[in-house]
Amino acid sequence: MEHVLCPCCGGDLIVIGSRKRKYIKSSGENSSLVIRRLRCQQCNRIHHELPDILVPYKRYDSESIETVVTGSSALSVAADESTLVRWRSWFQSHSTYFLGCLDSIAIRFLQSTKEGALGLPRSVLQKIWQHTGNLVGWLARVVRPIANVNLWVHTRFAFLS
Repeated sequence: MEHVLCPCCGGDLIVIGSRKRKYIKSSGENSSLVIRRLRCQQCNRIHHELPDILVPYKRYDSESIETVVTGSSALSVAADESTLVRWRSWFQSHSTYFLGCLDSIAIRFLQSTKEGALGLPRSVLQKIWQHTGNLVGWLARVVRPIANVNLWVHTRFAFLS
């Protein structure tokens, strides 16, 4: 039996069910996954297991968003131009926060980052890549630790009303 800890309090999580999570692939194809729902036995919070291919509160897979954010080839993602602009804006507005979270997590777990060339100006994205590397899947490597230590910023509009 696997032992999963609550990201909020460190208590034991137990499986209480599952739910479907739909997402859109870069080809435009709709797909869905079954996500486990977990409840903490200590603080009673409910958590959802999120696979690496998804970003919290985003409808497209992380590979699609990553492709657009890095500027690799936005044309290969089947999404409206307004969606691509929103993804770039979302990442731009959250990238400094993501970097701070990754720095904090690295310090907390006594890990070092990949050193870049000293003295050269670097973008926030290049600084993030010091933690994750710049190979395909870097966005998933950003999302997982931040979500797992409960530092993910909720962006749902329901919280604003």
